[in-house]
Amino acid sequence: MNIALGTIPFGTTVGMQETFAILDRFQEAGGTMLDTANNYPFWVEGRSGDESELAIGAWLAARGNRDEVFISTKVGARPTVPGDTTLDSAEGLSATTIAKGAEGSLKRLRTDYIDVYWSHIEDRSTPLEETLGAFDALAGAGKVRAIGASNIAAWRLERARNLSAARGWMPYTYVQLRHTYLRPRPNTRPAEGGHTLTSDDMLDYLAAEPDLTLWAYNTLMFGAYTRADRPIPDIYDHPGTTRRLAVLHEVAKELGATPNQVVLAWLLADGIVPIVGVSTMEQLEEAIAATDLKLDSDLHTRLNTPA
Repeated sequence: MNIALGTIPFGTTVGMQETFAILDRFQEAGGTMLDTANNYPFWVEGRSGDESELAIGAWLAARGNRDEVFISTKVGARPTVPGDTTLDSAEGLSATTIAKGAEGSLKRLRTDYIDVYWSHIEDRSTPLEETLGAFDALAGAGKVRAIGASNIAAWRLERARNLSAARGWMPYTYVQLRHTYLRPRPNTRPAEGGHTLTSDDMLDYLAAEPDLTLWAYNTLMFGAYTRADRPIPDIYDHPGTTRRLAVLHEVAKELGATPNQVVLAWLLADGIVPIVGVSTMEQLEEAIAATDLKLDSDLHTRLNTPA
């Protein structure tokens, strides 16, 4: 199953019993990839940012299944000021922070290695050489199997990969960005601080670099494709959205699927790993079913080029 399970609410709004049940069902269905960070969910009052990793670590320890699970976690966006619910005091990507962050995540996750370790945000105050060298040191110590960059510009990703190649360091082979079926208006930013949209330049770059994999977050826009109480974000307010939504609902009806499932199938068809955050078993089952949904070339073309 090429879907990654988003785990932001695990251990908080989703209690431990339900967290374990969701994780058990995800693995039973063939899911292996879990996406977390060393700051989830720090923006909720009373939370430290440890909670998601702690919940996953408790489940891994209880099930004894570490080698069957692909763990993705991040460093760089944890606040350094207690109680700060913004990114104003984000820890950044210095060598010391990356090394310390890895040790903290390993302890909370109750593991001795991370499958893919991400720079969570850009930190242009720290030289790329320092950041990438720190990641490579973790890889050399066997604590990190691969590295990725989240919320990064295409030119910065290219520069980082070239630098790693020149130094013989482990390169970024994963990139994580906000991406969904709808396309935003040009030069718009999401309301959520820290979110970076996938650009046309990035998609073009990804197409030319077969060793790079895109993990997409906010794929279902907080439920806006299917829930009347969740409006479509303003950045998608343009005529093209109306056309794409019409085609999306037509295809969903023809396939006997939900719009959410068609969005996930569309992403999967393009080799993208959708991160799906769930808080109920019903949401998880909907996502699992999307992996069996196949889009033939005609449907794929209709979704890509709505009239």
